[in-house]
Amino acid sequence: MLLPLACLAVGALAQFGNNGAPFPEVTYEDAISPNPDVVAGAQSNQRSPPKYPSPWGSGAGEWAEAYKKAIDVVKQLTLEEKVNLTTGSGWQQEQCVGQTGGVPRLGIRGQCLQDSPVGVRYTDLVSVFPAGINVGATWDKRLAYERGKAMGYESRDKGVTVQLGPVAGGLGRSPEGGRNWEGFSPDPYLTGKLFADSIRGIQSTGVQACAKHYVGNEQEHFRQTPEARDYGFNISEPGSSNIDDQTMHEVYAWPFADAVKAGVASFMCSYNLVNNSQACQNSYLLNHILKDELGFQGYVMSDWQATAAGVPAVLAGLDMTMAGDIRFGDGASYFGPNLTIAVLNGTVPQWRLDDMVTRILAGWYLVDGDAEIELPNFQSWTPYTNGAVHAHVGPTWGTGVVNKHVDVRREHGRLIREIGAASTVLLKNTKGALPLTNKEKLTAVIGEDAGSNPTGPNGCRNHGCDVGTLGVGWGSGQANFPYLISPDAAIQHEVTSRYGSYESITNNSAFTQIDLLSKRVTEAAGVCLVFANADSGEGFINIENNFGDRKNLTLWQGADAMIANVSASCNNTVLVLHTVGAVEIDQYKNNENITAILWAGLPGEQSGNAIADVLYGRVNPGAKLPFTIGKARSDYGTDVLYTPNQPVPQFNFREGVFLDYRSFDARNITPVYEFGFGLSYTTFAYSNLRVEKLSAEPYTPSSGSSEPAPTYGSIDNRTASHTFPEGFTKIPLYIYPWLNSSSLNASYGAPGYGDNSFIPPGSRDGSSYSHAPASGPNGGNEGLWEPLYRVCATVTNTGSVAGDEVAQLYVSLGGEYDPKVVLRGFERVGIEAGESVEVEFELARRDVSSWDVVKQDWVVTEAAKKVFVGKSSRLLELEGDLE
Repeated sequence: MLLPLACLAVGALAQFGNNGAPFPEVTYEDAISPNPDVVAGAQSNQRSPPKYPSPWGSGAGEWAEAYKKAIDVVKQLTLEEKVNLTTGSGWQQEQCVGQTGGVPRLGIRGQCLQDSPVGVRYTDLVSVFPAGINVGATWDKRLAYERGKAMGYESRDKGVTVQLGPVAGGLGRSPEGGRNWEGFSPDPYLTGKLFADSIRGIQSTGVQACAKHYVGNEQEHFRQTPEARDYGFNISEPGSSNIDDQTMHEVYAWPFADAVKAGVASFMCSYNLVNNSQACQNSYLLNHILKDELGFQGYVMSDWQATAAGVPAVLAGLDMTMAGDIRFGDGASYFGPNLTIAVLNGTVPQWRLDDMVTRILAGWYLVDGDAEIELPNFQSWTPYTNGAVHAHVGPTWGTGVVNKHVDVRREHGRLIREIGAASTVLLKNTKGALPLTNKEKLTAVIGEDAGSNPTGPNGCRNHGCDVGTLGVGWGSGQANFPYLISPDAAIQHEVTSRYGSYESITNNSAFTQIDLLSKRVTEAAGVCLVFANADSGEGFINIENNFGDRKNLTLWQGADAMIANVSASCNNTVLVLHTVGAVEIDQYKNNENITAILWAGLPGEQSGNAIADVLYGRVNPGAKLPFTIGKARSDYGTDVLYTPNQPVPQFNFREGVFLDYRSFDARNITPVYEFGFGLSYTTFAYSNLRVEKLSAEPYTPSSGSSEPAPTYGSIDNRTASHTFPEGFTKIPLYIYPWLNSSSLNASYGAPGYGDNSFIPPGSRDGSSYSHAPASGPNGGNEGLWEPLYRVCATVTNTGSVAGDEVAQLYVSLGGEYDPKVVLRGFERVGIEAGESVEVEFELARRDVSSWDVVKQDWVVTEAAKKVFVGKSSRLLELEGDLE
């Protein structure tokens, strides 16, 4: 049955939580920003202002040729063909996790959209790359690009046209956030730079990148109502991230601006509400910030089942619905035939549909997607060669070869190993513990995280368990391992290939055996290599009551007891952590028997080899923490909301811009290891800071209005022209653009036809729209990207071995409510022993600006500004003034 495009009617809000009990008062408090305007803008039941109409693309800059090609096609399309390009075919109806219709007569294929941010999900013979958080730890833009490029090639060779990644949301507001590891860092600047280079790498291969999840997707609890109900919480809507305007611009939208500047083809909007409006029909986010202020020329797709309405979502800026159906496999859609009806009855103007389709096709042409690219040669829904062509409805509707088992990995294992080692952060190194010499009389590897999952590296669907070593988190952000080299296997090979002595215990509960082995290592003057982890993932999976988000910041698998057992007896204990983010390890920092600590994150398939490269000195660690490690979860000032505080849970971002190290600085809390911290097997010194003010044009706010919205081709308004073609065979529950009946009332299948009360004023006005002051093509006002300063410093390797150093530049914006410092530059450089290099940073106008909520523009305030350069957010050796 076709459904009305207006928001479905919502009854009285549910007033009860678990087991019918009233919702309890929630006692957790966010860190409070000192800015009262920020706090006022992040209260429960906050509302987003409406912004209409949805800006139509102009094809500016690098998009010009892609728009020309797209428009030439759109002029030739029928109404149904246009709708077909905007609508997913339905869950498990085609090969990919998301697939649109195409236009066969013009040679336009349906888009194949596929997870994940670490590799091609739901297929075989693909690589599993290190997670985004590991790329963050490299602080290396080259490696971000190369990883994106390698993933793009693998997607392309599997027939994927849109890779659903990379990730900048969740940004990492709270360290417990389940999907933080898919992104790069809770710092918007670091994330933005690595986000942009990842996008450039992916799209260099002819595959479209998808910047996700836009925006405020900072926890898994209450992101979807059915999911929450599965866990016993009777909420009426997804939770609302309530974010003030300044914080939205300076923190959460910041990296997405970098994505637009990098030319990303598509955006994915998120499940959550933002200021109590669905993110996928929030006109302020989509129409105003993204398509007007940032000048985004590509298209916006929904997350899977995140489309909450038809006409309201379309008019608010949503261009494509995924996976097409309203609920997985129900055969109903807010787009599809209902979008056809909406255009015929005028509730969606033709110019808006034409803009949607132009944006979608332009994204395809932007990356030369119309070139010779493989059709999908796999099917997400079965690992076997033969199967049902339309998996959701079964073999009755056709069977055949659905998986060709194409090996697309090339030699990407080398890059994965390089990134794994380059992202390993050395946090502690005493008594000359590292690097190991391979002359140790006895090497012991201890911990479940060192070993293999007895059921295989893919023994748990979607990696929804924590057994053996942790190479990736769980959910849609993972992929199937072609192999997973465990630390036990790699280090055993390292030692035994030289005929050394090696033993391992990969059962954390083997207390007696661990104690005996630890004592023997001490007596033999050997080393105990101890491995521990902490996992998290997407909210549709629950592991030991971690509903996606972690319920604490402790280690998993009983690792703390195991570490205490080892370190009580072994006076040379080296601790390696495979975690999704920060964990509580203060007790290990000060333990004299724990001589070294390394954070290795989620390193992917080459995990064991990568850590062995660092432990044995083939790679000198140069990584830095992309987040802060505090003593306790309360140090961060933010947390996940674990129990609903209203029928529509309210996530109040009252900390404003004070995330991670900014919060620690503002509240004068000493971390265990600060943001940007990381040791090396050598030492570095900083000197000779120079600040040069560059010649730049004065900033000019944008003004004026757009040209009228164009329409392409004509539409036959006779309803009978849009019914199913005669003799057409329908696949059950497949989503088509045609109507069931020549009567719109009958096709609509529900009351409400002709009701325009849900259409916001101005939303269908295609005459023009006014440009916001901060707006501009492909990233916002061009003046924001203009360099204002060049900052240079000398970094010297004062040690005895070559190594990498990440020079970091921070700025004090100087305002009453500003953070102490904010990251505004970084460069990873390799330096030979005893040599020096010059490191150069450019500060753009955007980097020294603040968002003015009154002017609705970026301004460089009159406050005195300083620049700092050093090794971490708290080891800033050099300081200078910005004129």
